[in-house]
Formats: sequence, C-alpha cells, structure tokens
Amino acid sequence: MKRLFWHLGLSQLMLLVAANSFGETERGPDTGAWKFAVSGDSRNCGDAVMPSIAERVRQDGAAFYWHLGDYRAIYDFDQDFRARNPQASILQYENSAWPDFIQHQLNPFGALPVYLGLGNHETIAPKTRSEAIPQFADWLDTPELRWQRLRDNPNDHLLEFYYHWFRGAVDFINLDNATEDQFDEAQMDWFAEQLARDSKNSEIRSVVVGMHEALPDSISAGHSMNESAQGTESGRKVYEEFVAFRKQAGKNVYVLASHSLFFMDNVYNTVCRRNHPDEVLPGWIVGTAGAPRYRLPADVTGSALHMTDVYGYLLATVSANGSIRFEFKQVKESDVTEGTKKDYTNEFIHSCYAGNSSTYVPAGPACPGK
Repeated sequence: MKRLFWHLGLSQLMLLVAANSFGETERGPDTGAWKFAVSGDSRNCGDAVMPSIAERVRQDGAAFYWHLGDYRAIYDFDQDFRARNPQASILQYENSAWPDFIQHQLNPFGALPVYLGLGNHETIAPKTRSEAIPQFADWLDTPELRWQRLRDNPNDHLLEFYYHWFRGAVDFINLDNATEDQFDEAQMDWFAEQLARDSKNSEIRSVVVGMHEALPDSISAGHSMNESAQGTESGRKVYEEFVAFRKQAGKNVYVLASHSLFFMDNVYNTVCRRNHPDEVLPGWIVGTAGAPRYRLPADVTGSALHMTDVYGYLLATVSANGSIRFEFKQVKESDVTEGTKKDYTNEFIHSCYAGNSSTYVPAGPACPGK
C-alpha cells in the first residue's frame, strides 16, 4: 500500500479517497427517507434573506441546498450591498459582488453542501460564465463532483455549470441555460449521455433536473427559455427527451427552475399539454430567495399552488424508492437571523420583506404549432 501511495500523484490520490468516500455504487449513503432544499434568485435583498433560508434548511435536516442562480444583480447595486456600502463605486461593487454573495449567502450554510446553478445575472457585463467558473470552482470541483465527472469520462478535465451527482436512488442533474446560446451542442450531448446511463442504471429510480430558466412552454413561458430561438428549440428537445425517458425507463422525472420571481407548482401543466397528460412533467418555479417579486401570470389554472411576494425554498422529501414529495417553506420577516439584524437596520429589513416587488407579469405559453 505504501508503494501505491508513493507513486500516486496528488490528484490521483484525492480521487482514490473520493472513490472510497462515495462508494462503488455511484450513489450516496441514503437508503431511507431524506431531504434536500432548493431555491434561486437571491440578488437584491438576498444578503438579508439567505441567512434565514440557510438556518431553516439546516433545521429541516436537509442533506444539501441547491441554488438555481442569480446571486447578485450586477446591472445595478443590490439593495443589501448598497445599504452596507453607501459610498461604494460601481467598480467597487462589481469587484465585490461575488465575494459578497459567498460571504453573506453561502457561508451561513456552514458545512452543509451547496450546489450552484448559473443564472443570467451571472453573465451580465462585465461578468461572464468564464469568470464565474473559477470564482465558484470550490463548489463546481468538490471531490464528489470531480470523482463523478471523471468516472463518467476520465478525459473530462473542464469545469462547467452543467454537472450531476447521485444520492440515494436519485440522479441530480444541474443544467446551464443562463445565456441565449444554451443549450448548446456540447451540453445536449452530455445530457443525452447521462439520461442513457440513468436508463440502464437499475439503482436510479428518479431524476431531478435543476436549471435557472424554466423549460419552454411553461405557465411562465414569457420569462423562460422561450425568450430565445436557441433556448426554445433546445429546451423543447430536452423536455421531449425527459418525457421519452420517463415513458421508456419507467422512472420519475422532476424539473426545478427559478428565474421567474415567485413560487409555482405544476408549471408544465398548460393548455398546450392538457390533452396529453402523459406529457406533463412535474415542475416547480422557486425564484424566491431575495429578488424583486413578480406578479403571477394571468392564467395559472394549471397550477395547484402559486404565490408571490414571498421568500422561501422548496423542501423535498425523498422516499427510499426514489419518489419525491415537494413542499414550499416560506421564510418570513420574523425568521430574520441575529446576524442579519446586526448587519442591517430594522427599516431596511422591513423594506425587503414588505416591499421589493415588481410589476412585471410573465406571459403564458403560445402552444407550438398553433
């Protein structure tokens, strides 16, 4: 054994340790019921909201938290940043925005694993995807994700905001649709290969896919991948592949997004698909972590539960067989942490919870081919 470790390089040694940690079954240790939490869009007031989400998520006993993107506003000062730094220049803000997100929104999770998706605000000039990858490499290249990436493809040494990991009987897939050129061919190929592996893996009972923008033709289609031609075409293809996978493999599929700044369930249960219920995927929008809250779409009849002017997260309970139950957990002003109260005045905190609303109303779907 000593001779083996002597000849292994550091990266190889780390992968060997990771493989022993994550197991030869490609799955996490959970065999009974367990939980995870997800939300997105923590710009603007997120520094005042996310610590409360982190505290509540830990109290719920979640195994991890999944952030679906839009960490900071970038196009202008976030209100929370401005309140703490009233004299900062726009250049100082742009240089500090992402470290600010890490300090005030990720650090409160402590040792709890956090998975990151990329939002469109991470690509607003002067920020780019290429800059975001090294900034958040600690979250994209954890031993777990690196081991999984190289197990899938030993030659894959590039970090991307599309990746996956296993836990229990579930494959979690994080997709990147933060810019209008996505999904591009490379990501589509990667995604198809992963679905093919999942279809053959008898231990995987469910697939949970998370992304920033909802797939096309949702109840909130006006603020989704429908906003670009490439997004519409590639997003519809991904949706069709999920429907086919569910039918052929007989496994559960759950689709999570944020981007639209409210909470809504059954987001793909639209007039476009109601004559074909087997094509309706279970889907949620949970853009409720600090950004200005939108008005709900005019037609929400397909959704059983929808609300705006709220903050919170989606708490998922995973059964041993891989089926998942989702519940929205609201975070209120009364949940604000003591640390947040030290950073901000009561007036500012109240302005985030009682105000921070937008008049924007996303349009509904225009059914393809009609």
